[in-house]
Amino acid sequence: MILLFFLIPASFTIPAIFGYKVFEKAGVEGWKTLIPFYNLYIWLQIIEKPLWWYIFIMIPFINVFVFMLMIVEMVKCFRKEGMHQQGFAAVFPFIYLPYLGFNEDEKFTKPKDLPKTNKSFIREWLDAIIFAVITASIIRIFIFEAYSIPTSSMEKSLLVGDFLFVSKIAYGPRAPMTPIAFPFVHHTMPFSATAKSYSEAIKLPYYRFPGLKKVKRNDAVVFNFPDGDTLSLKYQSEISYHRIVREIGRERTLRDEYNIGKIVTRPLDKRENFIKRCVGMPGDEIKSIDQVLYVNGEVLESPGTRQFNYLVTTDGSRINSRILDKYDITEDILARNPGEFIITLTAEAAEELKKYPIVKNVEPMIKAAGQHDPYVFPFSENYPWNIDNFGPINIPAKGETITLTKENLPLYLRIITAFEHNELKVEGDKIIINGEETNEYTFQQDYFWMMGDNRHNSADSRLWGFVPEDHIVGKASFVWFSLDKNKSLFGGKIRWNKMFRIIK
Repeated sequence: MILLFFLIPASFTIPAIFGYKVFEKAGVEGWKTLIPFYNLYIWLQIIEKPLWWYIFIMIPFINVFVFMLMIVEMVKCFRKEGMHQQGFAAVFPFIYLPYLGFNEDEKFTKPKDLPKTNKSFIREWLDAIIFAVITASIIRIFIFEAYSIPTSSMEKSLLVGDFLFVSKIAYGPRAPMTPIAFPFVHHTMPFSATAKSYSEAIKLPYYRFPGLKKVKRNDAVVFNFPDGDTLSLKYQSEISYHRIVREIGRERTLRDEYNIGKIVTRPLDKRENFIKRCVGMPGDEIKSIDQVLYVNGEVLESPGTRQFNYLVTTDGSRINSRILDKYDITEDILARNPGEFIITLTAEAAEELKKYPIVKNVEPMIKAAGQHDPYVFPFSENYPWNIDNFGPINIPAKGETITLTKENLPLYLRIITAFEHNELKVEGDKIIINGEETNEYTFQQDYFWMMGDNRHNSADSRLWGFVPEDHIVGKASFVWFSLDKNKSLFGGKIRWNKMFRIIK
């Protein structure tokens, strides 16, 4: 809560109050610590720092670290050069500033009169490393973060091997919910597949700072995996823990560590990061008919390039690799029968393949409506959906109240329990939430429907449902580098034509 307390500039008035006696020792009337904004102006004068620092005091989340730096500069005026002293003062100013002010043995020295400190070579490097880590961490947490694309779920819009920047300020950065963590890694320590890189000794509530804009339909969004609260360390996010439980039961899942792996939980901000396209907004109705996506009754036109699986029939010949390169066909090809191949294609590439003499037929592979896939959300026989035909689904919006029934409960069960932290029981025809029978529920936050552009090779909302607003990390904005894992260094590994592009 200390971090959140400092984020609003006006709230600096309160910790400044603890410097009342410190101001007086510096020759400034103590009452000036009580005036919002003005007290920080005076503080900068006391520590003899340029007034342009004041600009950064007004910038949310950057001001936290500027204010900590001001505290450190103040305690230096009391000749506190030890890192442990400065660190304690920055984190606990309400203790250390009164100590300096009321302790008669502590004397204030103007910064210009302080003796030059001769730091050792090790101390200089240590200070530089700490400064660099803090600065980079601020940028990573609050401004933008670098990601790489590990899977083909967004091909051809985003490619495996793309390195991109994700804007945190686009939708507003989240305050760290698990602030004690090893820097620059997500949830697992370097050179380990299982060691946690964070501690849950301190947990902060979800809070999002104001952003430049709201999530919009068709944005490429990075978010924490909604099914990643509990997972198998063996399968990670490749196979959801909740899917394993549906297949073999909870008891065996928890008991069979040899085959299933150790089961662990992760806090929200340490769950796996996914990137998909937002196709459904809060309040939307979404449905898919034979692979065509409808939002509020209209066909959704996507700025990305969509791909589907096609059954390609030839005269028995395989497709030449030069043809595959020509039409940028990069997904693995599955040979089903002699002369039959399942190939992931764009609509344009499918039309071009039809022109080759060896190709007899190219047809999209569409699961028929009513052909129930038990792996498709909401995993209920009441909703016999598959990845090509599903819906209609109403995307929940914050403040919206719905009528709950046993029939529609599978759609909203995980929202009510896992995302909005209620206890729910069903007793006969009764739905009991937090000990009270009810047939209504009001949503506490907005939800979104996310899908990959590579529709038949994407684990997305069709397999695990809605994405809560508090899971949103940022907007995929810019690809700065791209590598083709299938090429050699001198054989086209660097995709020069895919670098420095804006993500649409």
